[in-house]
Amino acid sequence: MTQRLLSTLTTSAVGGPAGKYVEARTEAEIIDAVRTADAAGEQVLIIGGGSNLLISDDGFPGTVIRIASEGFVVNAEDSCGGVAVVVQAGHNWDALVEHAVLHAWSGIEALSGIPGATGATPVQNVGAYGSDVSQTIAAVRTWDRSRNAVQTFTSSELKFGYRDSILKQTTLVGSPRYVVLTVEFQLPLGRMSAPIRYAELARSLGVEPGKRAYSNDVRREVLRLRASKGMVLDPADRDTFSTGSFFTNPVVPVDVAAGLPDSAPQYPAGADGLVKLSAAWLIDQAGFGKGYGLGEGSASGGRASLSTKHTLAIT
Repeated sequence: MTQRLLSTLTTSAVGGPAGKYVEARTEAEIIDAVRTADAAGEQVLIIGGGSNLLISDDGFPGTVIRIASEGFVVNAEDSCGGVAVVVQAGHNWDALVEHAVLHAWSGIEALSGIPGATGATPVQNVGAYGSDVSQTIAAVRTWDRSRNAVQTFTSSELKFGYRDSILKQTTLVGSPRYVVLTVEFQLPLGRMSAPIRYAELARSLGVEPGKRAYSNDVRREVLRLRASKGMVLDPADRDTFSTGSFFTNPVVPVDVAAGLPDSAPQYPAGADGLVKLSAAWLIDQAGFGKGYGLGEGSASGGRASLSTKHTLAIT
């Protein structure tokens, strides 16, 4: 157990000291660290890749547990034409995607370049460019802090929604009730991607929406598109120091969407009577453009601002 400045563990590069800091490299160490902190009645903060949280300069007074377990196990599943991949929660997400593309496992190539650890992906059903992890996750193994027991959720039991899951909805004293230990993915075999659902990506690849492309081409184009928006971490570019697309696209009833101008982008929401709007468009129309900052907060050198490359990220 050591002292640690939390700004060194987050993609936003902010955050004060941890009251206590534990780096857990195995499943047993993760469970032991959580049980010890809970038994002592301490506040608990779980950190993976540090890409989905913002920590005060005052730090965190309780126990910070960094999930640092790595590696994965591959089980061939010839009967279903794919592979079952069980991934440790602390394994770098983009490293997994890169490995999948290189070994012709399809289904997650559109999620290239997303920073963070694999264990975080089911929590908010991580997604981008028309794809999300609910499409490939088979099961998630967790530590239930309330029952002091391991619990495995099947995909249907996770109750996935738009940037949501039961893991995100369920808390214990202000932090997650379930601590992810491993995530199992079911990935089809083949060099071709999943159907391209996102119009911008389809145009970039030169295919019609709904068609497939080579997975390595999809990964290359996704990384290029993300980099153009400051969404790939670059130590030389502080505009990439963020928590990614901070704002989610609002889902509203059709009659609400009908009251917006024709120029307002609208997308299917996956449910009757609902429409998904563009958060970026709404933010921009409200007067908060790229690089907007309050007081000293600006892209030119203040404390915080919207990204100069797109309005969904706070840098």
